[in-house]
Amino acid sequence: MNFSIQAVYNWYRNLLRNPKYRWWAILGTLAYFVSPIDLLPDVFPVVGQIDDVFLITLLLSEVSQMVIEGVKTRKGNTDTTTSSTGDTTPNTAKTVDIDAVSVK
Repeated sequence: MNFSIQAVYNWYRNLLRNPKYRWWAILGTLAYFVSPIDLLPDVFPVVGQIDDVFLITLLLSEVSQMVIEGVKTRKGNTDTTTSSTGDTTPNTAKTVDIDAVSVK
């Protein structure tokens, strides 16, 4: 079995992106952070905090990225235009793709 940090990162990221296991992963990470039982014990001054800082950083970056993506998708779904009278109506403009051919 080939162990790598990238494999662990991908596993954790996919676990957070799965709606079924998302809250379990967040709660498990927070429980690991406050738990006295660690991969690297907190008794050692600097080395003990490395795994905690790594996991909290990973959790915050992934959750914030998911929140940003969620806001962007909601903003895209509720796109409205404001008319001169001030009322908002749904944007019904459609994009048409055209193949351009040069004429000589």
